[in-house]
Amino acid sequence: MMATVGFIGMGVMGYPMAGHLRTRGGHDVTVYNRTFAKAEQWVAEFSGASAKTPAEAAKEKDFVFACVGNDDDLRSVTVGPDGAFQTMKRGATFIDNTTASAEVARELAAEAEKHGIGFIDAPVSGGQAGAENGALTVMCGGDNAVFDAAKPVIEAYAKMVGLMGPTGAGQLTKMINQICIAGLVQGLAEGIHFGKKAGLDIEKVVDVISKGAAGSWQMENRHKTMNISEYDFGFAVDWMRKDLAICLSEADRNGARLPVTALVDQFYKEVQSMGGKRWDTSSLLARLEK
Repeated sequence: MMATVGFIGMGVMGYPMAGHLRTRGGHDVTVYNRTFAKAEQWVAEFSGASAKTPAEAAKEKDFVFACVGNDDDLRSVTVGPDGAFQTMKRGATFIDNTTASAEVARELAAEAEKHGIGFIDAPVSGGQAGAENGALTVMCGGDNAVFDAAKPVIEAYAKMVGLMGPTGAGQLTKMINQICIAGLVQGLAEGIHFGKKAGLDIEKVVDVISKGAAGSWQMENRHKTMNISEYDFGFAVDWMRKDLAICLSEADRNGARLPVTALVDQFYKEVQSMGGKRWDTSSLLARLEK
């Protein structure tokens, strides 16, 4: 099924995701980016079209995707001046791949409904590599029928797409994802730090323990670079702190207790103060070794 698609946000995630919608999905894609040169670069690589505003990118499209920075960015490209909701046709669907709050998802879903537009909150996991390889996990919240229609389009950049519940459930699931990663990376950092202090060969240690209950994606994919103090391989500390702030804020609302998440968030704050704002999340080891 070929669809007309708008894609808002040509960052490290959105750029390749839009590319997969064009090449793997075979869809007619128009892209928008705040820095227009990036949108033009995308068109040169994938063909398709570029737009000067979110409203222009969204006009008369079947599906409009967004992958932007935060809640305020999302409001700006949807309900702001020249926002996508101003021009989307009735019956179209807006799919938000931003990691944002469940609150803004519900707010924008209600606004979309007034315009006769479907809305799915669809944050992703898998990082830059997952986006480039078209192998992201997509956690969705929204109406069943709207999701069923959108799923085949989303699958162009995903290995797993699931409907987690009503509007906001996708964002809440992504929060759980980040909560689990935060504690896991801290454990891995402490393990490697301890192993070095104990004089062990970290490669040998990981080769053995990764085959047992301690094994994880983080261990498999990050232990080598952590061991040589290289932290330029993926999701940045600044972005993780943004996500953890969303988690902790939601926990305040729903009464969940997140003591480890709150502690690791403060550890990431230390990493930022060490100059590690753009280091990847495995840099928790750096604060142990300073």
